[in-house]
Amino acid sequence: MTNWLPDLTAGSGPLYQRLADSIETDIDRGVIDAGAKLPPQRDLAYDIGTTVGTVGRAYQLLRERGLVSGEVGRGTYVLGQRAKPDFPAPDVGGEGTRYIDAPKGKLRFDSTAAPDIGQGDIVAGVLSRTAQDHPHEISSYTRDFPERWYEAGARWLARNSFRPDADTIVPTLGTHAAVMAAIAALTMPGDYVAFEHLTYSQVSRSAGLIGRRTALVASDDEGIDPQDFERVCAQKHPKMIFLMPTAQNPTLATLSAARREAIAHVAREYNVVLIEDDLYGNLTDDPTPLLAEYAPERTIVAGGLSKSVAAGVRGGWLSCPPAYRHRIRVAHKMMTGGMPFLLAEVNTRLVLSGQADEIRKRSIAEISARIAIVRETLAGFAFKSHDRVPFVWLTLPDPWLSGTFKNACLEHGVLIDDEDEFKAGRSEQVFHGVRFGVSQPRQRGDIAEGVAVIRRLLDEGRAGYDSFS
Repeated sequence: MTNWLPDLTAGSGPLYQRLADSIETDIDRGVIDAGAKLPPQRDLAYDIGTTVGTVGRAYQLLRERGLVSGEVGRGTYVLGQRAKPDFPAPDVGGEGTRYIDAPKGKLRFDSTAAPDIGQGDIVAGVLSRTAQDHPHEISSYTRDFPERWYEAGARWLARNSFRPDADTIVPTLGTHAAVMAAIAALTMPGDYVAFEHLTYSQVSRSAGLIGRRTALVASDDEGIDPQDFERVCAQKHPKMIFLMPTAQNPTLATLSAARREAIAHVAREYNVVLIEDDLYGNLTDDPTPLLAEYAPERTIVAGGLSKSVAAGVRGGWLSCPPAYRHRIRVAHKMMTGGMPFLLAEVNTRLVLSGQADEIRKRSIAEISARIAIVRETLAGFAFKSHDRVPFVWLTLPDPWLSGTFKNACLEHGVLIDDEDEFKAGRSEQVFHGVRFGVSQPRQRGDIAEGVAVIRRLLDEGRAGYDSFS
């Protein structure tokens, strides 16, 4: 190569990363041809005013991305075009980015949205037919909800022997909005809402924004501890508790029937409303009765399409005791602006036509294949996984700390979540764990690549990460 220098003015982060990103961009644009030899590390270091070590790290990062190969004594050469996905990738500007909203060159293991198994075509068809059938409703605000919207929610939330009636359903803009509408409707500013120390913390943070306080309840490997729940109820008198009884996020704990019965007993004794988030439970084949079957008069079940069908359609519903229904529906409208007809109708058609069930089956099959890769690669380390759930809870060996391991993965191009992301409040408990998802990378080969990075860091210990690089 002659007269070529990388553009290091764009982007952010360490110099070696910006250098690798610049070279990748030029490869994708055809500025650097397949088979071309990159400048020797010493020469390029001199030309851009940096160290040979920095250039070496950039070249190593390019090798990890599958863009170049290097041979001792011969140099570093650009490989051919990367293999394209089996289905069309989104148009993100022609820069060769592989993941929506991911920093350039990073593998997204920090999300658990439904995998892309080609459902975009199905959704597009439903969108088109909805627009043709309901032009007037789309052009206006939604005043009245058709009965089919409730029927879809009743069908989607049904699991095992739990069969909610249509008159218990509230359509919502996703599961998060469903839970927050319930909290807003049934508690007051200053009230306590109870959470496990580790949970889907976005709910506790959102509750804090509307003036609710957080009470933390202890858990163990089997899930939330009913005895500690009773202690918290006696001391702080929470009005609600948020739970994920099946495939809890992030620990994957599933409550036994005995614990569900005990929690229902405590909730009834202290008049606590139970919010049962069944978003991941909806993916599993776990036969344990839902918490709602032990305390139907005080349990709100929330679920949606984000983890199994498509996160972008914002499909969600909750089932609640009929006395709560109107208050929660009004609260949802006040907090979100109301249900848009287009999204609600598309979600309803996906469910009632059976297409949502079919997509869910295909999503589960893809998740299972990816979890199999994780289990093989991380054999010998302590982690929890489920065949049908798109994330893994990894217990870190000594001396790794959760935040340090997250940063090390980031340095090596993999985005994961440390335990602090899931803490519902300030907790003195330390879990030494991280969660990573397997659903967002486009291809199984990317899963293998990312998990190999995690395995290498676990094998190397802290020697594999220098925070001052």
